[in-house]
Amino acid sequence: MSHVVDNNAFERGTDPLFKMLSAEQLRQLVAISPDHDLERRITELAQRASDGRLGDEERAEYEGYVRANNLLAVLQGIARRRLNPSPDRAAP
Repeated sequence: MSHVVDNNAFERGTDPLFKMLSAEQLRQLVAISPDHDLERRITELAQRASDGRLGDEERAEYEGYVRANNLLAVLQGIARRRLNPSPDRAAP
């Protein structure tokens, strides 16, 4: 099943959240990255997934990290655009 997301609708829906954030908070959001131990765990799970060696618990854990990473990437993208709006797009 394919999931299509209207990015404009997503940004419109998250606009109230981003309006609460200061420029400094947006910069902090953009700077978020996993700590060393978490990064190592994700890499380990990714390798095990590639090798077909994940158990059910590890698969659920890995999928949770992937979902969190996808959400964070989207939120960071919005934060970057709010910090550096393109000339043809006014900042909200």
